[in-house]
Amino acid sequence: MRVRPVPGLSVAVDADGRMEVLAESADGTERFYCGPVGTAMWIVLRQHDGDVGAAADALAGLWETAPANALADLEIWVEEMRDAGLMRSEPCP
Repeated sequence: MRVRPVPGLSVAVDADGRMEVLAESADGTERFYCGPVGTAMWIVLRQHDGDVGAAADALAGLWETAPANALADLEIWVEEMRDAGLMRSEPCP
């Protein structure tokens, strides 16, 4: 599975690793925040072109954890991002 940000988001990361995502909606600008773990997931997903499996493998290496654990955590986070309307799923090519 690949996941991509929905069009029109603005993303900024502060010096502490906290990410702010701005999304335009009919009600105006909505703000979402992620801590450093969510920020790392976002960055690694973007580095791996939205490939959840590849991103989870990279995170497992960075976090020195089992790939299955990293994948489970990443899938939960991706689902939360989809529920918030910030990401969408795409089939793998």
